[in-house]
Order: sequence, then structure tokens, then C-alpha cells
Amino acid sequence: MQQVQNELDRLGDKITEVISLCEALKTENTQLKRQLAAVEKNKSDLSERMIFARTRLEQLVLKLPEDMQIGA
Repeated sequence: MQQVQNELDRLGDKITEVISLCEALKTENTQLKRQLAAVEKNKSDLSERMIFARTRLEQLVLKLPEDMQIGA
């Protein structure tokens, strides 16, 4: 009977360990989702800045005298 109780205790400990691991993974997953959202926002911001910079450079190139323009 003691052996059965010991097995049940070990099983209970393993279940508790699995529950703790699941909770830790859930917390980590939430943090990773937040980090991913921040990285995606940063990527979007940088992409917008690059488009703005490219447009601005194209406008400046068009203002150059023709003999100074790239490819002239």
C-alpha cells in the first residue's frame, strides 16, 4: 500500500511540475508576443523612414542641375 502511495506522490509531484512549467511557458510566450509586437512596430517605423528618405533624396536629385545628376 505504501508503494502505491509513493507512486501517487511522485505522480502528483510531476503533475505539479508540469503545471509550473506550463505557467512559466505561458508567461514567456506573453513576453515574447510583446517583444515581437515592438520589433514589428520598429520595423514598420524604419520602413516608413526609409521611404521618406528615398523620396526626399529623389526630390533633391531632381533639383540638381542636369549635368550633375546621377547617370547624366
